[in-house]
Amino acid sequence: MDEVWRYIEFSGFYNITVGHAVMLCVGFIFITLAIKKNYEPLLLVPIGFGIVLGNIPFKPGLGIGIYEQGSVLNYLYFGVVKGIYPPLIFLGIGAMTDFSCLIARPKLILLGAAAQIGIFATLIGAIIIGSQFPELGLSDPNNINRLKQAACAIGIIGGADGPTAIFLTSKLAPDLLGAIAISAYSYMALVPVIQPPIMYLLTTKKERLIRMSNPQPATALQKILFPIAVTLICLFIAPGALPLIGMLCLGNLLKESGVTQRLATTARNSFIDIVTILLGVTVGASTQADTFLTKRSIIIFVLGAFSFMASTAGGILFAKFMNLFMKEKINPLIGAAGVSAVPDSARVAHIVGQQEDPNNFLIMHAMGPNVAGVIGSAVAAGVMLAVF
Repeated sequence: MDEVWRYIEFSGFYNITVGHAVMLCVGFIFITLAIKKNYEPLLLVPIGFGIVLGNIPFKPGLGIGIYEQGSVLNYLYFGVVKGIYPPLIFLGIGAMTDFSCLIARPKLILLGAAAQIGIFATLIGAIIIGSQFPELGLSDPNNINRLKQAACAIGIIGGADGPTAIFLTSKLAPDLLGAIAISAYSYMALVPVIQPPIMYLLTTKKERLIRMSNPQPATALQKILFPIAVTLICLFIAPGALPLIGMLCLGNLLKESGVTQRLATTARNSFIDIVTILLGVTVGASTQADTFLTKRSIIIFVLGAFSFMASTAGGILFAKFMNLFMKEKINPLIGAAGVSAVPDSARVAHIVGQQEDPNNFLIMHAMGPNVAGVIGSAVAAGVMLAVF
């Protein structure tokens, strides 16, 4: 009977709490959104299933939990904690992304820069909130530098770039990693839900009907030189972004060089798929109820939403500002693609534009600020690493 009772004590039925039940429901919601609504299924399915795995109740000591030294999940989570997976994801993104839309219209990089305003606005807001309301537990209010680091990690959610958010948080505020990773990927998945209302609010029908002319196509030489130029310029400005920008541009050079197609194909297919699975499952599993369901996680979700919406608004409003000085107008909808959720935010700008005019094709124009947003959020992360 002692052995039977010991088995019962180790079972999930004996150790389950309300928190576990809540997080299991969250995991099922993620999986449902991915499968039924097709919201970023490549991310939400592994993350949702990871949440389920991370919240199977068990008695500590079995050596299976993600935070237990020596467990398989703990070894896999090492790549998240040390910021290894994000640069590998960027390698694959670079190998699958066409930069020619930005090369042909380099002024669109300004929209990608403007869309980072949410990051820095939220950074300031998080510092103020964390210092005024220490009970929220954002960080130690008596250690202002620690609070600034936590605020940077929260602010980067506005870039709508999960790998960048994980990379920066692993360096500045690893204790916030679970909440920030889930927030960043949640808002990436909800781009088709969050962005359209902001687009309609900040633009007029006339602006949404603007048609943009097709620019001159980029040459093969320009496509080869672009990733090299971006590497040099961005990393001289923000050396802290080296792992992200360096791998992004290496992936793109593999794609555009014309002599490394095997490597480019591997990077954009099997390689990025493997890393995405490992990243998604371990990030999801890190949301154990006892460490995740806190007031701090809630405030991170709220501030992350503000950061993402402010970044979307910043890109749209700056496009409208640019139109004051340009003869050939920019459709402000593409400003929303300045957040770096590639290619979803560009696709959303295109869909909203076609709801006004079915013959208006904005997708390639929107990819310009979209690619710029990837670069911009990585540079913002590099700047914050250097400063804080």
